[in-house]
Amino acid sequence: MRSDPHSPAPRCPAGGTRPAKPALTFVQIWNMCFGFLGLQFAFALQNANVSRIFQSLGADLDQIPIMWIAAPLTGLLVQPVIGYLSDRTWTRLGRRKPYFVIGAVLAASALWLMPRAPTLWFAAALLWVLDASINVSMEPFRAFVGDQLAPAQRPLGYAMQSFFIGIGAVVASALPWIMAQFGFSNSGAAADGQAMIPVTVRHAFDIGAAVLLLAIFWTVMRTREYPPEELQAFSDAIPAQARSQHTAGASGLQRGALWSGFGLAGAGIIWSFGLDRQMYLVCAGALLWGLALLTHGFTQGESSFGTVMRDLETMPDTMRRLAPVQFFSWLGLFAMWIYTTAAVAQVHFGSSDPRSDAFNQGANWVGVLFATYNGCAAVAALFIPLLVNRVGLRFSHLINVWIGGVALLSFLVIRNPYWLLAPMAGVGVAWASILSLPYVLLSDSLPAQKMGLYMGIFNFFIVIPQLVAASLLGLLLKWVFGGAPIYALAIGGVSFLISGALVLRVAEPADTLLIERPA
Repeated sequence: MRSDPHSPAPRCPAGGTRPAKPALTFVQIWNMCFGFLGLQFAFALQNANVSRIFQSLGADLDQIPIMWIAAPLTGLLVQPVIGYLSDRTWTRLGRRKPYFVIGAVLAASALWLMPRAPTLWFAAALLWVLDASINVSMEPFRAFVGDQLAPAQRPLGYAMQSFFIGIGAVVASALPWIMAQFGFSNSGAAADGQAMIPVTVRHAFDIGAAVLLLAIFWTVMRTREYPPEELQAFSDAIPAQARSQHTAGASGLQRGALWSGFGLAGAGIIWSFGLDRQMYLVCAGALLWGLALLTHGFTQGESSFGTVMRDLETMPDTMRRLAPVQFFSWLGLFAMWIYTTAAVAQVHFGSSDPRSDAFNQGANWVGVLFATYNGCAAVAALFIPLLVNRVGLRFSHLINVWIGGVALLSFLVIRNPYWLLAPMAGVGVAWASILSLPYVLLSDSLPAQKMGLYMGIFNFFIVIPQLVAASLLGLLLKWVFGGAPIYALAIGGVSFLISGALVLRVAEPADTLLIERPA
């Protein structure tokens, strides 16, 4: 075995034993994951400030969830396509890295434009571009770790990604507050009294665009990739876990008809009783999924669509069991990201008016809170491999997300905004785990030649809860909780608790219980 972990892998002789991937050094794993610093910088700016930008441009509180719809819809379309294409790409730049570059350039452009949006709908369109561009880079990054690392090093690789995610998000989330400390205007009102996007937010997005480009290009220039034929020669190219035996055939046609009927019937009920139009989103999702199943059942083609549908139908059992874990984890996160600004500004700073100083002080404090949970996530990521060594992947994830669940529920009783720093530390522990351990559990069940596609499909279970949060969460708050946004955080806490319980249904991979250290 050559000492260079990116040298050509020895070929497996006919009937012989496949060689293991060489272990990467700490510096190589660092360089490989450094691009996530920039991606999370962009993602954190989006999560902490887009609702604020929408309100500054005139959006009502109950409109905000629907304004976020562009992001999950984009993810449903972009992620599997990018995964499918990156599995089949090989250029002088590499396999995944061309997508890093394309996504970074587009996302940086959207970051620069977002705080300069002249109208609400222009900002909503930019959110679509920004989220799509981040997805173009982020989805191949998940597969990148699976490509480069042997199963024993993957927990460390994904924990390193979580570390950079935490560091990037700490600075990005707090940037508007930091800008205000340096004397930049944080006013949300123009000279004529109209609401405006504060100068602090605009400069934060400008810095974010620069950091995103620099971090991505560092990873691109400092890492190499295994060509496809070398990946296929390694022992982890064909996972030990068996694939699910579900088939598309008649059952697919029947399920397609059922989902389509559910979508049409639901839309008819909403129209007949004059229910809230946001509920059409759920019906539209059911109808589109039903039509996709019917199309695949009738055609059974070899197109990219057929490949995605066929692999979705026959996903590994580990992936199928992880789906509800991801759903409830990310439902809790989206509830927090969408409603924390409104909740903290209303409950802890006493204002729901985006033009008021109190509201913008609350919005800046949310940036500090988000920086806190991301900073704690960076620290927690360093200790997650040690916890995995002691109790395994499943119980590590359960402990971490339950800490986050209790933390979000505590928002109901804490009234001093400074004391909110404590529960946000708990959210950071959950965030570090959500960003790493499910991917470790998943990657060991995926074939090397379809790592990108399956990572893209896996992200469905991140996107779908965002659609649910955007279409139904606002209605639930209005009908059950009198429109009080603080209860969205409580719903998020309960979702975390459910997610932790469901992870116990997933099998524990034997070869990641003891995590090898890089040389």
